[in-house]
Amino acid sequence: MMESSFIEVYDKFKLEFFRRIFELVREREGSLSAMEAFSIEVIHALHEPTVGQFAEFLNISQSNATYKVNNLIKKGYLIRQNSETDRREYHLILSDKYYGYTDIMRSYVDTVVGRIRKSFTPEEAKQFGDMLDRISNEMMPETDNI
Repeated sequence: MMESSFIEVYDKFKLEFFRRIFELVREREGSLSAMEAFSIEVIHALHEPTVGQFAEFLNISQSNATYKVNNLIKKGYLIRQNSETDRREYHLILSDKYYGYTDIMRSYVDTVVGRIRKSFTPEEAKQFGDMLDRISNEMMPETDNI
């Protein structure tokens, strides 16, 4: 029961995510391809990674990662910033253009959270939030570097 409910909720978030990506990646100058949209979401989740960290996480070659990053920079979604500790290294910083794009994506989460707050008592909503924090922090060690 819990497994199927969890998968159902996860699938619904994914489907809405995909729907919004495809609304945003219409074929026009400077728009993101679906693969670029997924790449930028990974970069966001990794919190200012280097190109090497991005490549390592996706298990792709450094040259493939560099190609993807350069396209995202050309389209204005990323900025390359020198590392403060090693000037030879660059971190991938999301641009204001990215945040305009992601605000549309995150609005569905806001919608669902608003519905949770309306449907459940404040105590139930807090308990749900605490459970999500525990799931993220304790039960998903595969993503500890995120």
